Amino acid sequence: MSDIKVLDVTLRDGGCVNDFNFGQTSMERILDSIEKAGIDYIELGYIDQKEGSPVGRTKFCDEKVIYSNFLKEKKKESTYLAMIDYGKFDVDLLEERNPKGIDGIRLAFHKKDAVKALKVGNEILKKGYKLFMQPMLTIHYTDAELLELIEGINRELSGTEALYIVDSFGEMRPEDVTRIAGLVDHNLNADIRLGLHTHNNLQLAYSNVIALLSMNIQRSIVIDSSILGMGKGAGNLNTELLLEDLNRQYGNAYHTTALMDVMDQVMKVLEKEFSWGYSIEYYLSSINQCSPSYAKYFYGKHMLPISDVAELLKAIEPQKRDSFDKQYAEKVYTKYNQRKQADDGKIIQQLKQSFAEKEVLLIAPGKSIIRAKEEIWSKLQEKEIVSVSLNNEEYDTDYIFVTRKDFYSRLKNRKNNVIAPSNMDDDPPESVKIVDYLHWIINFPDIQDSAGAIVLNILNQLGVKKVYLAGFDGFSGDVNENYYDGNMRISISSKEAEMKNRMFGMYLTQLYNDKNIVFLTPSEYEKYLSERDEGKV
Repeated sequence: MSDIKVLDVTLRDGGCVNDFNFGQTSMERILDSIEKAGIDYIELGYIDQKEGSPVGRTKFCDEKVIYSNFLKEKKKESTYLAMIDYGKFDVDLLEERNPKGIDGIRLAFHKKDAVKALKVGNEILKKGYKLFMQPMLTIHYTDAELLELIEGINRELSGTEALYIVDSFGEMRPEDVTRIAGLVDHNLNADIRLGLHTHNNLQLAYSNVIALLSMNIQRSIVIDSSILGMGKGAGNLNTELLLEDLNRQYGNAYHTTALMDVMDQVMKVLEKEFSWGYSIEYYLSSINQCSPSYAKYFYGKHMLPISDVAELLKAIEPQKRDSFDKQYAEKVYTKYNQRKQADDGKIIQQLKQSFAEKEVLLIAPGKSIIRAKEEIWSKLQEKEIVSVSLNNEEYDTDYIFVTRKDFYSRLKNRKNNVIAPSNMDDDPPESVKIVDYLHWIINFPDIQDSAGAIVLNILNQLGVKKVYLAGFDGFSGDVNENYYDGNMRISISSKEAEMKNRMFGMYLTQLYNDKNIVFLTPSEYEKYLSERDEGKV
């Protein structure tokens, strides 16, 4: 083996975890540590026309902002790269390579776009950039399809720096890596490097790299990794582990100590705020050969046990598995839940007798219900109040409304005041008041079947006089801030949190026309009611 080089993807693949919002200071510290470690290739981020930013993020609007706002001083020992997803940046807008800017581009593409990607790759080469071809989901290519791609690269893109084996869903085993690597090695032009990009869905990222390095391959090898394995879903191979192993086994001279401070002071902070690494939902996405975004989306509903997530992933049509389609995912989710319907006319009439013209206290599981115990207890003592807890038992309330199956399974046989939507149980006990799931969910993305949304929709029909909200704190990108009970924690990005907050706030503004809604505890949703009053919504 002539040489093994390392390509660090922390600033790009790692950015999938935090929506690329590292902030300028952290971006610069991470880059500095990678440079000092002597890593060969450094991927600075994505170039994306529509979603890119000029500063503070590692998803850039074009290649020019990279050297004007971030890459101030290049090191001779390093080669600087950025990734373009096919179709997300018009390479006609790419300027000739500037010596101050990035040296190369990694072009990621799906199999359906492989022929067109060759043409785009040719344009990139013409403009003076090193080219790295990244056929996503390489394992989903047949041998014939992969040979056709290799022949196209040999013929049309002979100046390519590297062709990658890309394990997008972390589903490859060592035998898959060696089989595909053998095919590539025997057919790819000898001066083109062979790259490997792994994900850790099956905890096999390191094993797959070792399998490749154990082969009798004479061409140059490029291995992708990231600091602390930071990356989308289950994450990547750890840079610090790879460097140490290459130093010990192959005589490389990477400076692993250069990564220590940034691991401790930057990466560990990010790890506390955003989660990545092996988890059961990403394991399930791997064995079902689908985008981990589906698993994250279904699991992020905050209501389904992991067994239901597994069933949902199995229900995804084969042609939809490679790329996440949110609208399609929502259809799969709704169809799965609406299969259990209920005639709830009698239940609604019973509830109307209890709730009509009454004041209602709703207690959601936000952290504020611990800090505001006195106010909540005081409100519970009022005679005219009908109280409802949502997915929690912190207070003794008249009713408990349940949309989390794990919580429902604990309550259904020991409580006689449980209300639940029909998707909770095929055969509920008579004591549980079942309302029809499909009838009461709302037409608002991301929150349509949240406990708060369904309950407020029902209360709107029951004719209540006033609603007090406690524990409706709103969502945060900090996983530790979303619930008073740590067992309920599910991480979401700051962008996802903002979307959920906006959707629920907008929903409340609809109800505000008819209801007197009072926040008993502080909430992110309050500002949307204020904006409505000011004519901003």
